[in-house]
Amino acid sequence: MEAKLTGEWPRLRVADWTDTRDTLHMWTQIVGKVRMAHAPAVNHWWHVTLYPTARGLGTSAIPYGNGAFDLEFDFVDHFLVIRMTDGRRREIALEPKPVAAFYGETMAALAGLGIETRIHAVPNEVEAAIPFAEDQRHHAYDGESARLFWRQLVQASRVLGTFQSEFVGKASPVHFFWGAMDLAYTRFSGRTAPPHPGGAPNCPPSVMREGYSHELASCGFWPGGGEEGAFYAYAYPEPPGYADRVLPPDAASYDHTMGEFLLPYEAVAGSADPDRTLLDFLRSAYDAAADLGHWDRKAVDRGDS
Repeated sequence: MEAKLTGEWPRLRVADWTDTRDTLHMWTQIVGKVRMAHAPAVNHWWHVTLYPTARGLGTSAIPYGNGAFDLEFDFVDHFLVIRMTDGRRREIALEPKPVAAFYGETMAALAGLGIETRIHAVPNEVEAAIPFAEDQRHHAYDGESARLFWRQLVQASRVLGTFQSEFVGKASPVHFFWGAMDLAYTRFSGRTAPPHPGGAPNCPPSVMREGYSHELASCGFWPGGGEEGAFYAYAYPEPPGYADRVLPPDAASYDHTMGEFLLPYEAVAGSADPDRTLLDFLRSAYDAAADLGHWDRKAVDRGDS
């Protein structure tokens, strides 16, 4: 039965779609790297991300020559669609196939449209960094699971958008980072931060230093950390006392290994008011970072007006 487009928080156990998730992770890295190859650089790597759309995940318009193109994972009809401003397009079926095949088809489609593209064809932020052209390990694709994950992102993005509207300082879009496969939104205090120590697998320290060059409070959603994924919140640099804060709801807790607060997706989706439950968590995590970090909140918070 087709689920409603509004009013539902989709339920998807991580254990039920791990193989599809891991394949899709590699596919999003390929598409994200295509955007990175052509889009003008923006601070904190905001030019490489994807965005939830009405049908899946897309790049937004990428400048090319005198026009533009975009790529969109359509999780309704299950195609990767490449569109150009001159009306031409290509479609690549989203179906069980190795990453190597998806990579080859994507690059061939771009070449067929005259979009000359070279990417660093190895995944980042994963332990086993198999070159895309050689990856036969990841080949699963369950369309229903991909569709449910996209709808999780849509719901998360909707509430993060409400939270985003409450801040007037420097802040990121609500966007999908393909490195860690998470939907993220970040606020900045306006002050620079100490150099990030790095440590993400198969990711140069310079990448992390650019991403964390300024003091921040970040939050988002990723398909891990709980039975159905988890919402997270952290601060960099983490102010003293941050980890000791008690955040609502009761299911939220600080993970000392990851250095962030986690709230299982199922605790939000199963609550009487999921939007309110999530907003309470996001607002409380930000309060902890901003108050303990001595942010100038009068300058960056929207307030009651």
